[in-house]
Amino acid sequence: MKSELVKNAAISTLVGATLVFGVITLAPGWGEDETRREPGAAERALTAAGAGAPAALVDLTALINDRERWAQAHPRDEESWAVLGSAYVERGSRLADSAYYPKAESALRRSLELLPGARGNVNAMVGLAALANARHDFKAARTLGESAMKQQPKRWTAYPVLIDAYSGLGDYKAMSKAMDRLTELHPGAQTLSRGAQVYRERGWREDAAAMAYDAVGSAQAPQEKAVARQRLGDLAWERGEPAEALTEYNAGLRLAPDHDPSLASRARALAAVGRTDEACRDYQAAIALVDRPEYVLAAGELYQSLGLDGDAATQYERLRTRAAQTGTDGVDDVVVLGLFDADHGDPEAAVRRLKAEWARGHLNMYTADALGWALYRAGRPLEALPYARRASEQGLRSPLFTYHRGEIERALKQDGPARRHLTEALLINPYFSPLLAPAARQALDALGEPPPGGPKRMTGLELEKPPQPERSQDREEERGQEAETPSKSPRPSESRRSETSEGRRSDADRSSASPTRSPKPERSQ
Repeated sequence: MKSELVKNAAISTLVGATLVFGVITLAPGWGEDETRREPGAAERALTAAGAGAPAALVDLTALINDRERWAQAHPRDEESWAVLGSAYVERGSRLADSAYYPKAESALRRSLELLPGARGNVNAMVGLAALANARHDFKAARTLGESAMKQQPKRWTAYPVLIDAYSGLGDYKAMSKAMDRLTELHPGAQTLSRGAQVYRERGWREDAAAMAYDAVGSAQAPQEKAVARQRLGDLAWERGEPAEALTEYNAGLRLAPDHDPSLASRARALAAVGRTDEACRDYQAAIALVDRPEYVLAAGELYQSLGLDGDAATQYERLRTRAAQTGTDGVDDVVVLGLFDADHGDPEAAVRRLKAEWARGHLNMYTADALGWALYRAGRPLEALPYARRASEQGLRSPLFTYHRGEIERALKQDGPARRHLTEALLINPYFSPLLAPAARQALDALGEPPPGGPKRMTGLELEKPPQPERSQDREEERGQEAETPSKSPRPSESRRSETSEGRRSDADRSSASPTRSPKPERSQ
């Protein structure tokens, strides 16, 4: 089970899609065909969207039906076409149904024909950027999002799509800047939840947890509260605390029982605490709601870990069918299908698919990890290592990334780094995968204990050249330069060496002066 993939599904469906839907403003036509009444499903969807909150799927469906009728009767209403197109994007993302994307593109481009983006149709531009993100065309999403932002810098709706685009391109500094701007312009539960995810990807776990707690306190509607609870549960899971994660997932599912990311997340936590029958039921419930490849892969790997090979084979065949149809409606689940092929199919096919994704400029940590792992599984560990390093050094504390790196290093006979990274993966989350966590333990057992005498290199970077001893002439010149510039601080390594040698001399002096004095006990580490 690839826990990173389950988390990514939650990100895209809970936070990204709902803020994308925030491009929608109150559309024309309300109340013209009937007397004023209490807000119906379509109005509730628009109200939620205007606040950047997730709408219930039934309300979203009602909104789509309403705008379809209105646009048919008023074909030159560019705002309603933008609303309709953005709603299609949201529904397609929430249901992992790419059949909505061509309809979304048609509606959004119709809106731009009636009022071009250069003349102020920012809603349609942001809707197209959201569509590009949903199709994993992050460069197009960045271009559209930046154009919308330049036209209306204080319009908050451009920033969520930019955050997704920058993340997909691996531009994490730009992602953080866009997040800061969104926080200034549109504070609220959904922004806080998105901020928690951004901070998590940068490795700022305490900040991520603080924002997630704030999101729970700020959430209002049941669907919005479920999103916030699911984010808190994910952070607990990443700390290796499945029981605490279960508490958050259960709280969210009581508010929104059909919340598929919470169901899939709860399934992995249930498996971690040994409640595997319930975990299997939750995975199947999540897949029945939304047929996401990451859910199917996670379920298949759980079945395989339990020895249920027939059930696992059924899930894997489902993924093979999806891989054969990849690219339909402009969507390609490259990372998920690449990891699936690497572990359960054709690693060389995974390498080809992921190298093509990398060539598109999608230099994010998830693609780097998947490509490194596919290369390793294809028997090319030396080529794999730079990608594994890149994935694990971006900031995110991922046990999956760290495990992959450890196995690649083990294949290259770099036993010290391999031992360190395999151990670290299990320290981050000892339950991170029902298949790979046991494999990490077996790999550590195979490596055994380090040789006696201590490690020769503390950094573990055996591929680096060893430091060369200083020549006496260099040392004399260096001392001369220090004498000429007394204000210059010594380098940290020199300072430590100096302090150590002085400490040894002073200890020796104290020892000779007071032979009966006992040394101070060392502080516990």
